[in-house]
Amino acid sequence: MDSAPVPGRKALLILPESDENAPLRAALERLAAVATVADLEAALAAAVADHFDWVLGPASWLGEASQIATRVALAAVLDAIDQAVCILDVEGQLIWSNAGHNALPEQVRERIRSLCTETYGAATDDASRRRTRSISLTTEDDRYFEATITPLAKEGQPTDRLVVVVTEVTRARRLQKKMDAIDKAGRELVRFDAEQLQKLNLRQRLDLLEQKIVRYTRELLNYDNFCIRLLHKDTNKLEIVLCAGMPPEAQQIDIYCSTENSGISGYVAATGRSYICPDVRNDPRYLRGINEARSSLTVPLYLHDQVIGTFNIEARTPGAFTEDDRQFTEIFGRYIAIALRMFEVLVVERRETTGRLVDNVLNEIAAPLADILCDASTLIEDYIGHDDLRHRLQAIIDNVAKIKESVKQVTKPEGGILGARPRVPSADPLLAAKRVLVIDDEQTIRETVRDVLAKYGCSVDTARDGEEATALIGQRAYDLVLTDIRMPGKTGYEVFRAVRELRPCCPVIFMTGFGYDPSHSIIRAEPEGLSAVLFKPFKVDELLKEVRAAVTEAEAKKK
Repeated sequence: MDSAPVPGRKALLILPESDENAPLRAALERLAAVATVADLEAALAAAVADHFDWVLGPASWLGEASQIATRVALAAVLDAIDQAVCILDVEGQLIWSNAGHNALPEQVRERIRSLCTETYGAATDDASRRRTRSISLTTEDDRYFEATITPLAKEGQPTDRLVVVVTEVTRARRLQKKMDAIDKAGRELVRFDAEQLQKLNLRQRLDLLEQKIVRYTRELLNYDNFCIRLLHKDTNKLEIVLCAGMPPEAQQIDIYCSTENSGISGYVAATGRSYICPDVRNDPRYLRGINEARSSLTVPLYLHDQVIGTFNIEARTPGAFTEDDRQFTEIFGRYIAIALRMFEVLVVERRETTGRLVDNVLNEIAAPLADILCDASTLIEDYIGHDDLRHRLQAIIDNVAKIKESVKQVTKPEGGILGARPRVPSADPLLAAKRVLVIDDEQTIRETVRDVLAKYGCSVDTARDGEEATALIGQRAYDLVLTDIRMPGKTGYEVFRAVRELRPCCPVIFMTGFGYDPSHSIIRAEPEGLSAVLFKPFKVDELLKEVRAAVTEAEAKKK
């Protein structure tokens, strides 16, 4: 054996270290790198840790080696699994454990040993010792574990060995806790107190809903920058209804329900699938959101298996959103969709209920009023030539007509204009000679607001749409602009932006008859200096209060 060892070859020699075995070892070293072990246990451990081309040992050990190999292989498997496994006696003494058990907190291991002693060591009958038990454990640092204790029982022999399998369930418990918190918040979100809402106007109700959504989104999901859009069925446009932390320029981007050219939100609305964007710089679908955005999460808002909008969240760190975040946001998004739809239904229901009230009242007074009209008309015919009496009777007939109209006005459904007839005003020094522009596509509203303000000394122009209004704003210097939000052509927000560009010091008041602001004009305009919002129907006192406040604030800024 004068040949040189083959590079990379390894041999395992299973022989005790002795002089008589030295020649064999020297011969092997000419062929390969040799590792020597003294017994089978050490040999099998070495075989698990390294690879050998040759293994040499006494032939008599082969049968025993097979059994030991099985035990070593089993131990290796138990060390590799995620669960912690150990064998204890009924007194809680450790007989064997895998690596997972050895890594458990001492608090958990001690609790298991105590439980085995208390439950099995103290048992007086073998039937109790043969029963499998499951327990839950919690550590001081809020980690959760579940353990199953199974007795090793042989027929006819007492039970004295216990197999314990421990699984850490911290992540699952924490996820469940968060899921429960989101579910509770969602239920609060869709719970409307009828008595409380009765005391609030439409704007206050909307504010209450938005406050809830923002609070729960930040507290439970830890999202600071987000945007909720609803799908407008007529235009297919995703209109902003709630926005937090998004700059004005991001809110002004028009997004439609489409997989092309409408960003991630448009894609999510069109496909109905959530979208995690780990790095916005590498995603061609991403449209500008918050400054220095690096990642985003967008989920569809579902209601009865129909996509009604999107919920978009952005972060300034890459890869900020996980699959867990997606799941939580989808669940909370369903509650948001329900809340928004319930709010809309409440507005419609109130409008319809008020309409029925009008009909009921008119039906109740119709017969008595008809009798009055009939009697008054007959008396007029009977007293021809008695002009004074005829005039008084005609006044009764006119008053009956006014009663009918007053009932309609007092119980007028939401979405109309002024809820009370204005008293004859005296001149108001604050409003006298103020030039005001009133914009609304409904002639009745334009003329009513114009007439009210004119009686208090204002010089009032009117416009029926945004284009006409913009032209007037460019030609004349106004002290105040009142504009409806939703009009054909340019919207109220676009009129507001035109005023800001052409007449920066001129205050603007929005008017709207909708339950919620479908184009998100209010939330977009408020940070940019919107003076107030009037929700139809509004009373003359409300109109005058907001007009006076807006004019007063504008005068103060000039000084």
